[in-house]
Formats: sequence, structure tokens, C-alpha cells
Amino acid sequence: MTLAMSWDEWADHDAVALAARVRRGEVTAAELAAQAAAAVGRVNPLLSAVVEVFDDAVTDPFAAGAHAEGFFAGVPFFVKDLGPTLQGRLQEMGSLFMRGHRATEDSFLTGRMRQAGLNLIGRTTTPEFGVCSSAENPAVYVTRNPWDRDYTTLGSSAGTSAVVASGVLPLSHATDGGGSIRIPAGANGNLGLKPSRGVFSIAPKLSDLSGLVSTQGCQSRTVRDTAAFVDHCRGGAPGEFMPYWLPDEPYSRLIERDPGRLRIALSHEWGDYRATPHFVAELERIGRLLEGLGHHVEWALPAVDYRAAFAAQTTCYISNFAQTIANLLAARGLDRPPADLIEPINLRIWEAGLRTSFTERAQMQAVFNTTSRGFGAFFEDWDILLTPITALTTPKLGVTEYLTISDNPSVLDWFAHLWRNFAYTPLANLCGIPGLSMPLGMQESGLPLGIQAQARQANDGLLLQLAAQIERALGGRWNAGRKPATHVTHAAQNTQTGACT
Repeated sequence: MTLAMSWDEWADHDAVALAARVRRGEVTAAELAAQAAAAVGRVNPLLSAVVEVFDDAVTDPFAAGAHAEGFFAGVPFFVKDLGPTLQGRLQEMGSLFMRGHRATEDSFLTGRMRQAGLNLIGRTTTPEFGVCSSAENPAVYVTRNPWDRDYTTLGSSAGTSAVVASGVLPLSHATDGGGSIRIPAGANGNLGLKPSRGVFSIAPKLSDLSGLVSTQGCQSRTVRDTAAFVDHCRGGAPGEFMPYWLPDEPYSRLIERDPGRLRIALSHEWGDYRATPHFVAELERIGRLLEGLGHHVEWALPAVDYRAAFAAQTTCYISNFAQTIANLLAARGLDRPPADLIEPINLRIWEAGLRTSFTERAQMQAVFNTTSRGFGAFFEDWDILLTPITALTTPKLGVTEYLTISDNPSVLDWFAHLWRNFAYTPLANLCGIPGLSMPLGMQESGLPLGIQAQARQANDGLLLQLAAQIERALGGRWNAGRKPATHVTHAAQNTQTGACT
């Protein structure tokens, strides 16, 4: 098959550039889809990042639902196999229990993405129900990090992080209930924005009121792609419980200007949790980079009760995930999950969460309120809070303490393991504030290390504006210009792990 572009040319384009070429008549949306499908064939046998490619969406993007007049003009786009549903398409949520499940309706966001001109061409991997930090169950699939295939991508937007990093697509869907956009973006060298509350709808099944900590978004390789995705896909369904808001100007225009001089706080000591010395050194290095761009940088931390906040977050996850499983059981007329089809930790979460009382949820919400207001008070004095994306190094595949296939008998102890590594992302979900992982650091293993910027509620644009300033200062060379070992531009994929170029 003759492709529209060389692989080097393909990898040099972001989604905005691809859409511009379609509008100029230089390439068709079907040719872009064919190239993306070929890219899947090129790297997916090594990464296991894509669950399915929709053949009809490759053959005829606009007949499959993409709007030709939308901004993205038929640019191919994967949907994480969790979150927005596509009527008639499989959605299996990384679970043996959900094998063969087909959605009966489109989600509201599905319609927004199609109206934006995105061609939804397939599904990417996720851990079961998005609960844990790696799409790593050998009975389902094991998604590998393209920088070094001995390592996990982290999660839960596992497949998305791998396809963007390996050059399959420049832009892909992701979800975030506690860091699931930002954490894998950080470990794979992508940009990952978790937006504020009131940006992307999770209708019709949930709202910002009932979903509480979960949101939608994307991963990308350029700031302008993320900005355009938010600009063209945001908005609430009619009758949303929570207000949906718009910025004063589109982010795509805002990011063309540098921000003013910002007050930027560095932090890594969050309650009981600390980053590794190497991660702290990388954070300090990026702090010096930002000082060189004219910003004021020093160490500071929101004054909140971190132990109480993480305990409340744990209560939220256990009760929310348990209800998710309960709803899936009810749809099948089952009283309890089949132990051979649902992973052990998720079974324990279901058992623990169904015992959560209204009083416990009310206490949880009270902590959410005080924590959110504590962060709000902090952002009265500071514009940006900068942390490493994780506290500890990305684990190799087979480290089960973070996985829902773990044999840990205690759900609380299992969550405690999560917080030791993933301390810096979940409180943004609790507070409804934006967080952006930028591919600025490097782990001692050679894997990327994301540096996370957070800001006050509805200041998402400032995060993108700062990231765009950094991107310009770096000459567009995120990850110091390196590419992963497994990448579409490699003529013959390196069978050794650990190499990057």
C-alpha cells in the first residue's frame, strides 16, 4: 500500500498541521486514516496499545461520523476504551467481564469530538475499569512503554500514551480520575492536560456532580493540539447539574502570547509523601529554566491536611468504583461479580464500597470542601504549583503492588501503595483544578519524567500559555528532542529494550 507521507513526515505533523493539509486539498482524511492504521500495524505488535481499529472509519471517515467541516477536518483519533461511548461499537473497559459489550448510544462528548472533525478510528487500552496504574493483565493485554518495553506506560490512559509517544497519532483521547491523563503522559513523554471542572461533559451517564473526580481530555505532542482539542470539544450537555464555562478567548489564540511574570511554587513534600532525590533535582532544574524565562520561583506548599485529603480521596474511589461495578452487574441481572472475570482488587473494592454509608460520604465531601478551599487560598498568592508527575520511578512490568491483579488482601493498603507513588495528581481531581504534565524531565532509567503544573480553578489557559512559552523556548523539542526506541520512524523496530534516539 502506498502511503500519503513518509514516516518521518508523518511524525513531524501535529493534528493542527494535518487538518490544515486536508483543508488545502494536499491529502484526504481517508489517506490520513490509512496512514494511522498502517502505523498501528507497525508498532502495536510490540506495544499492545490499540484494542481495535474501526475499518469503516478508515475507509470513509465522514460516513463513519466525522464532520468534514469541523476544525480537525477528519484527523484520525483514538478513544480510550473507557469513558465516551460510540453507539454500536465495542467498549470492553479492559475487563474480561465486559468482553463483547456494545454501547447503545453515543456519549455527548462523542458528538462534540465528531463535530470538531475528529475521525474516531479505534480504541486504546486501559486497565480494568481504569482503576489501577497499568494496563497489565496477561489475560487481557500488557501495554508496554515505547521508550523501553520492559517498563509499564503507567495508566490508566495506557494505550493512548503509547500511541502518541510512538508516533501513531499526534493526538488521542484520555480520561483522568486521579491522574490517568497526566501520569502516563509523564512516563511516555507526552503533554497531558486534566482540565478544570465544567469543561468536558460526561453525559449522559454521569455529571460533574455525580462523577465528582473524573474528567475527559487528551494527550498530545504539541501545546496547540491540546488547546485546539479543548476549544472545539468543550461544553456541557443541556441540563448539566454543574455550570459549564468558557474562557475570555480561545486557548488557540491565548497561547500565541507569553504569560506575564508568574509566581511559581515548587513542591514535592505532600504530607507523608516525598519524591526521589533525582526527581527533586529535575524539578529544581526546571525551576531554573522558568527563572530564566523571567518568572519568580521558590518553594511553597498549600496549607491543607494531606492525610485527611488522601483518606477522603480513597473513600471516594472505593465507593465510586464499587457503584460502577454494581451498575454493570445490575444490567446483567447479577448479584455479585464473577470471580473469574473481574480482577481481585476490583472485587475487594466492590465489597468494601457497597458498605460505604451516607455519613462517610458526607464526611468525605466535607474534606473535599476544606481541601479545595485550601488550594484556592494558596492560588490567591501563587499562579502555578509545580511538582514532579510522580514521587517514585516508573516500575517495570510485573510489579504487581500497583495492579488490580494484586493479591493484597487489604483495599486500604493497596490504595496506600498508589499514593506513595502517585501523590501529586489526585488532589487536583478532588479540587476540580487543572493540571498539566509537560515532558521536561528524565528518569534515571532513561524514561521521560513529566513535570506537572497546576493552577486555580478555570485557569487552564494559563497552564497552556506557560507550556507554549516553554515549548517556544525549547524550539519545540520536548523530551530534549529524543524519540522512543519503539517509534513509527524506525525502519526496523529495535528488538532490544532501553534504546532511544
